[in-house]
Amino acid sequence: MSTTAWIATRKGLFELHRQDGAWHLGRHSFPGDPVSMILPASTGGGRLLAALNLGHFGVKLQASDDGGVHWQELPAPAFPPQPAEAEGPSWTVRLIWSLERGTDGRLWAGTLPGGLFVSEDDGGSWQLVDALWHRPERLAWFGGGYDTPGIHSICIDAADPRRLLLGISCGGAWRSEDGGTSWRLSAKGMHADFMPPDQAGEENTQDPHRIVSCGADPRVLWCQHHNGVWRSEDAGATWQPLQPPVSGFGFAVAAHSRDPLTAWFVPGAKDVLRVPVDGALVVNRTRDGGRSFDTLRHGLPQQHCYDLIYRHGLAVDESGQHLLMGSTTGNLWSSADGGDHWHNVSHTLPPIHAVRFA
Repeated sequence: MSTTAWIATRKGLFELHRQDGAWHLGRHSFPGDPVSMILPASTGGGRLLAALNLGHFGVKLQASDDGGVHWQELPAPAFPPQPAEAEGPSWTVRLIWSLERGTDGRLWAGTLPGGLFVSEDDGGSWQLVDALWHRPERLAWFGGGYDTPGIHSICIDAADPRRLLLGISCGGAWRSEDGGTSWRLSAKGMHADFMPPDQAGEENTQDPHRIVSCGADPRVLWCQHHNGVWRSEDAGATWQPLQPPVSGFGFAVAAHSRDPLTAWFVPGAKDVLRVPVDGALVVNRTRDGGRSFDTLRHGLPQQHCYDLIYRHGLAVDESGQHLLMGSTTGNLWSSADGGDHWHNVSHTLPPIHAVRFA
């Protein structure tokens, strides 16, 4: 049986097939163009989408109805004209940082500088979610790795797609129960050491690097934050800190779709370093809700390693057994046993922005 995955890179989109126990690189689309995000087609319908960031030529959105054989350009999310008196960053989409599809078919896109867009026609058109954009708290958001804030995580409740939770760097976590009509902060319990001590618990200035949810139990959320790892069991109303080994800093986290107690994290040396601790790439896995962790190393480089696994560079399939992990150095690893053992698929790819299973 063949499994497909997609690798979004600095130099195009790569199709990946797993056949007879091994992964093989396939079709290469958009060679030379940076692909910032990919959204596979769903089993119930929907296009394959690829977000491109062409610099001077702007942000583009491409769609395929035949699994990546042919592509057509769609309108990309765009802000309305910016009023002269508007405060904050320029109302210009600089990057499509997240793409998700709800079980109701609606598409959601998170962008720099912190805009959330929704499409009711499978990407044919996009509308800015005004209720979030015009929240007064947005003007206090600020950039993390980029110089403007951005929405990198969109968690959608499969049972009720009106329930959304967003992760924003640096703007905390925000939740909607009504499909984006209203929003509230949802980062209680997170702690930002980069803020003055009396402001470290302020929900609106937290820097969650990535937030993911358990598909079978969307009340369970996992967060890799700039200053640690957190877990929520109440849909983000409150967050509890965890104590993973090696380092609490990192960018990538993946959640088991069926087991709310299992998740994977990739730790690193924090702040300006942003490399594996002591030059050894490892993955931290918990199977008991964060009470304990296994540090997985088999098959991963354990010396002189400088690979950074970015926010969307780690993915797990529906079974919870197959994982893919891509680095900004162009390495791609796979695991077929939940992370116990890793195999290098390629070490010559362009810098990897995102990996996703079809």
